[in-house]
Amino acid sequence: MKILLSVSLAVCASTILGCLLGVLVRRIPHRFHDIVMGFAAGVMLAAAMVGLLLPAFLAPRGIFMALPGALLGGWLVSCLDRLVPHLHHLAGVDQEEHRHNQGIGKVLLFVSAVALHKIPEGLATGVSFGTGEVGEVLTVAGSICLQNIPEAVVMVAPLFAIGVATRRILAIALGIGLTSMACVFGGYGLVSLFSGIAPLLLAIAGGAMLYVISDEMIPETHAHGFEKEATFALMAGVLLVFSLQALLGE
Repeated sequence: MKILLSVSLAVCASTILGCLLGVLVRRIPHRFHDIVMGFAAGVMLAAAMVGLLLPAFLAPRGIFMALPGALLGGWLVSCLDRLVPHLHHLAGVDQEEHRHNQGIGKVLLFVSAVALHKIPEGLATGVSFGTGEVGEVLTVAGSICLQNIPEAVVMVAPLFAIGVATRRILAIALGIGLTSMACVFGGYGLVSLFSGIAPLLLAIAGGAMLYVISDEMIPETHAHGFEKEATFALMAGVLLVFSLQALLGE
């Protein structure tokens, strides 16, 4: 239970930390943003494979639950994505339009988008406890925290642009962090109550993470002309996770 509480607090705190950095910096160079986000995408990609999908597939008869589960996870996030705008569109870095972008207050729309995109990540962190391995839990949680920081940093500028006060931005960050924290507990509750289908839940979480990485993170890092740097940063993130796994395994 201590690990669960620590992990959930870390997931919450990472979003708040990112917002604090965003308030201090206000604007960061695209090159730096893309490198950091690319690295975070690589860490998340490796974490999804090592911490979620691989344990799901290697479980007894796990393939029969893991394969459809991974596809289901991606499909569920895809459905969620149709209901809310892409974060990088609202941040002004691409031209993609979603049908619900109009007719809602900008602040409410933006906050809803960020919060809803945190649901699969928080659930994935909680579900990772179903592996029974602390190292894999920390791998998934660490990757989520690492991704939360730069994402929170870049969401601050659009909020300032539409006139949101600093104290309200920090309140928004706290609300989003608490949403992520609640989802961690929710994921843990699911895998505890339905331990018999843990491979299915792990695979759903892994598939959801793969979708977020491919649909959200990678396009965002390739939108400003620094895709080479972002690609090498992604590779570094993947290699870091696998290196840590190898060292911990010894």
